[in-house]
Amino acid sequence: MAKNLVIVESPAKMKTVKKFLGANYTVEASNGHVRDFPKSQFGIDVENDFEPKYITIRGKGELLSKLRKEARKADKIYLATDPDREGEAISWHLMQALKTDPAKMHRITFNEVTKTAVKASIKQARELDMNLVDAQQARRMLDRMVGYTISPLLWVKVKRGLSAGRVQSVALRIICDREDEINAFIPEEYWSLEGEFQVKGEKKPLTAKFYGTEKKLPIKNRQEMDEILKKLENCKYEITEVKKGERIKNAPLPFTTSTLQQEAAKTLNFSTQKTMRLAQQLYEGVDVKGSGTVGLISYLRTDSTRISEEADAAARTYISEQYGKDYVSQTEKTVKNGQKIQDAHEAIRPTDIARTPVLVKESLTRDQFRLYQLIWKRFAASRMAPARYETTSVKIGAGEYTFTVAASKVAFDGFMSVYTEDGDDKKGNVLSQSLEKGMELKLKELKPEQHFTQPPAHYTEASLVKTMEELGIGRPSTYAPTITTIISRRYVSKEQKNLYVTELGEVVNNIMKQAFPSIVDVNFTATMEGLLDCVEAGTVQWKTVVRNFYPDLKHDVDEAEKELEKVDIQDEVTDVICDNCGRNMVIKYGPHGRFLACPGFPDCRNTKPYYEKIGVACPKCGGEIVMKKTKKGRKYYGCENNPECEFMSWQKPSAKKCPKCGNYMLEKGNKLVCSQETCGYVEQKPKDED
Repeated sequence: MAKNLVIVESPAKMKTVKKFLGANYTVEASNGHVRDFPKSQFGIDVENDFEPKYITIRGKGELLSKLRKEARKADKIYLATDPDREGEAISWHLMQALKTDPAKMHRITFNEVTKTAVKASIKQARELDMNLVDAQQARRMLDRMVGYTISPLLWVKVKRGLSAGRVQSVALRIICDREDEINAFIPEEYWSLEGEFQVKGEKKPLTAKFYGTEKKLPIKNRQEMDEILKKLENCKYEITEVKKGERIKNAPLPFTTSTLQQEAAKTLNFSTQKTMRLAQQLYEGVDVKGSGTVGLISYLRTDSTRISEEADAAARTYISEQYGKDYVSQTEKTVKNGQKIQDAHEAIRPTDIARTPVLVKESLTRDQFRLYQLIWKRFAASRMAPARYETTSVKIGAGEYTFTVAASKVAFDGFMSVYTEDGDDKKGNVLSQSLEKGMELKLKELKPEQHFTQPPAHYTEASLVKTMEELGIGRPSTYAPTITTIISRRYVSKEQKNLYVTELGEVVNNIMKQAFPSIVDVNFTATMEGLLDCVEAGTVQWKTVVRNFYPDLKHDVDEAEKELEKVDIQDEVTDVICDNCGRNMVIKYGPHGRFLACPGFPDCRNTKPYYEKIGVACPKCGGEIVMKKTKKGRKYYGCENNPECEFMSWQKPSAKKCPKCGNYMLEKGNKLVCSQETCGYVEQKPKDED
């Protein structure tokens, strides 16, 4: 009987695949990559046309010996690593490391870990796709070049083990740019006006919003509001239009990696890393009561919304049987044109739509269940008919002005019977049927309200993933590790869901922008991603990409090295005296930013938090305001007399008082803004303060 060896990546997948294959198949796991660049060396031979130097990963020797032994016994070897660039590269490294007859080796891929898919993949075994391998090699080498040439410079500049990365540095810049926008934002005043009307024969009043004249009229200040209110005095209020219509809300597309990460962050409060970890478990296989070990979802790293014909047909049949024929979508959903889609895989979907979340709930952890339920509902909804709303809009005339009110109610829930997102109203709201054109209304009350425009929101993991995808930075497999890296290196802190730049992140970003502008240029990074896609497609040679990238990087590094030599980075001596030995303490940089340390180290190991004085008196108690940091590294300004004095501000206070109301002012970009939002006083910051 023929002996076959199947090598997968993880022990969990190995356990699942083993159950699908007969006794003449041995299944082993490589536990990820078996070869990589050496950690202690650059690993790329620049003089020899950028030849990579790979070595066996430390600790993998014993595993490789076992795999070689099994490979020698086998008649056929099936390399069944993940169906993407990384998986293809792992298979290629295995081929090199197993040192056995290449003719025995075959590449198989399956988009879902199910018996049908695994058995079908063996019948469709193919040769290794070197274009995929080359695309992964090129990405790995570009990342290596950036990391191993720029990181030592950051070490010199900031003194401690910092790092740069080709994608992580751009992600950091995106967050820093948003922080700058928020800090420079100046709120603008605007007003809204609502009218409450009594409808004849109705108990509940009708609330309508001020619209304007023929065009929408913005109300910018109290004066404009007063003028409008004056004109509305003694006005006759009459319904001038009642319009009924229908609105269609289309079903969502099934999940890609990016949209899954975003939706899981919004609805389940999962980090991108947690979402990917749980999705990996659902893909590789879970022990389901009555079915054994089964892969519950299709492959989790994808930017395609395509669905196989079989899965689509099964979903439509299921929906027709469970919900009725009216609920089955009549159209094929496709992604908008213009988006770059690699389309190597299907969208993320359940491997069997009949395996509902309720049926597997007992076999899953709470978080696995919540994620599976989200994926199942989204996929089912994507094959369902749109929801239909009956809409009513009413215009109310008041002299030269118009008020409007609109309402809608669900006429047919369609896909919303399974899946709703934030803001979806399943019930809707209804206006009174008695409203007719020409009907006169009695004004009960006008409600003017002052508002101020809000700054752009801080990035969350979900919105950062969305932005990175829109800008073409990174790929489905890189979003989670990129965000995890910048948080773990303390360049960015995460509080609640928001991402904030730390002092350390600002320092690193400023150095990168100054010395390596192209590395942190969004368009440049997106272009590199496009070139890697071309390598995968076989239209560009991988070495061409590397050859063109390295000389410019080397030039920037050499220039930065010259500049760095001119920078005096001696420790800054302060007037703070060491409690232990009486020396003047110095400012040091650590992984968490700046701190005070005794220069007598290692004899004296005394350290203290470093609080930078900003030369402004506390508006509450008159003490000094100092720059502080939260536990997670986010900057803020507080009083040195804390906890006795509780003054605190996220924005830098100014010594200048507001000439209008006497409150303290805040620095926002090149402007000074009154801290009392309702005051609204703004002035240009004097040049000597910049």
